[in-house]
Amino acid sequence: MSLLVMKFGGTSLATIDLIKKAAARVEAEVSHGYNVIVIVSAMSEKTNQLVGWVNDISSMYDAREYDAVVSSGEQVTAGLLALVLQENSIPARSWQGWQVPLKTVGSHSAARISEIPTDNLKSKFSEGMKVAVVAGFQGISSEGRITTLGRGGSDTTAVAFAAAFNAKRCDIYTDVDGVYTTDPRICDKARKLNQISFEEMLEMASLGAKVLQTRSVELAMRFKVKLRVLSSFDEQVTNTGTIVCREEDVMEKNVVAGVAFSRDEAQMTLLGVNDRPGIAAAIFGPLSVSGINVDMIVQNISEDGLTNMTFSCPIDQVARAQKTISKCKDDGELKFSKLLVDTNVAKVSVVGIGMRSHAGVAAQMFNALKVENINIKVISTSEIKISVLIDRKYLELAVHALHDDFQLEKSS
Repeated sequence: MSLLVMKFGGTSLATIDLIKKAAARVEAEVSHGYNVIVIVSAMSEKTNQLVGWVNDISSMYDAREYDAVVSSGEQVTAGLLALVLQENSIPARSWQGWQVPLKTVGSHSAARISEIPTDNLKSKFSEGMKVAVVAGFQGISSEGRITTLGRGGSDTTAVAFAAAFNAKRCDIYTDVDGVYTTDPRICDKARKLNQISFEEMLEMASLGAKVLQTRSVELAMRFKVKLRVLSSFDEQVTNTGTIVCREEDVMEKNVVAGVAFSRDEAQMTLLGVNDRPGIAAAIFGPLSVSGINVDMIVQNISEDGLTNMTFSCPIDQVARAQKTISKCKDDGELKFSKLLVDTNVAKVSVVGIGMRSHAGVAAQMFNALKVENINIKVISTSEIKISVLIDRKYLELAVHALHDDFQLEKSS
C-alpha cells in the first residue's frame, strides 16, 4: 500500500478545533487508500513557553534536561491528534521519537538524524494501523536520552521519514498556501509558484524565506523526496500548493524564480588590517569557532600592506563577533586600526536556476536598484543567486523594484 507523510506546523495545531481540521485532512488521505505517517509540531507558541521556563530556572541549563522539557510539546499534539482520529474510527497511534526509534547523533538541542529503522512502524501498519502520528523535532541519542533537532526540526523529521519509508510524497502543511515569488505581505504582486526546484528552494530558504527549514530541503534534495507545501487553513482539502522537486521536473522556466530577503543583517568592517598570507583564516577561523554565521565577504585591494575586510552576519550575533575580534586583537593574532559596525542593513537576493544559461541577470538587478537610487554595499553570487546588502530602509522598495523588473507576477 502507498504511504504518505504529512507534516503539520504549530499554527496548524494551535487549538483543538485546528487539530480536528488536521485530522480531517489525514482522514481524506486514508480514504484514498494511503497509510499515513503524520509528523506534528508543538502547538503554536508552546515551544517558546517551554524554552522560557527552562531559562527562568537557569541560563546555564543542562542541555539534556532542556531537550526533555522542550520535546514535550510535540508529544502532547501527537497524542491529541491520535485521539481525534480514533474518535473518528481511524486506526491511529501516537509515537514519540524514541519509540520509533529515530536515532540521532551530535549535541543536545542541535542533534542530527542518523537513522530511522522502519521495521517497528511497518509491522504496525501490517497489523491494521492506518495512521502513525509521530512527534516531530525529537529523537534518541546512543546513550538513550531524548534529543531535539533545533528549531524547524519537524520539517526535517518529515522529510527523513519520507526518505526512510520511500513515501509517495511529503506534504508540509503550514499557514501559507505555497511558495511565492516573494513575501506577499511585502509585495501584493507576489505569485504562488506551482513548482520550484530543490536548488531554488534551498537558496530561498537560506536567504530568508521562512516557508521551509533549510535542512529539510537539503535532505529532500539528497534523497529526491517530492515535497508539497500547502495551507492547512484552505477550506479546499484538494489544495495543490507548491511542489518542490527536481530541476528537470519543473515546468515553469523563468530565469528568476523569486526574490528573497532578510532584515536581520549586520555589516562589519575591519579597517587597516595587516595584509598577509592567512589573514582571512585569522579573522574567520575564530568567528567560526564562536558560532558566527558569516555570509557575504569583501576584501579591498591591499595598499602599503594594509587592507579592509567587510563581512555580513546575523544582527543577533554582532556582540559575539565583536568580542571574538577584540580578543584576537588583544592576543596579538590580528592587527587592524578600527572596527565599524552597521546594524541598519538588509540582504536582498534574486534566485533562479535560469541564471545558469542566461547572461545579464546581475546587470538587470543592479540597474533596477540604480533606478530607485538604492546604493549597493556588498555583493555576493552563486550559480543560481545574486545577493546584495543595502540600507534596511530601502528593503521593501528594492523587493518591489526587483519583482517588477523581472516580471515575476507572470508565469513562463
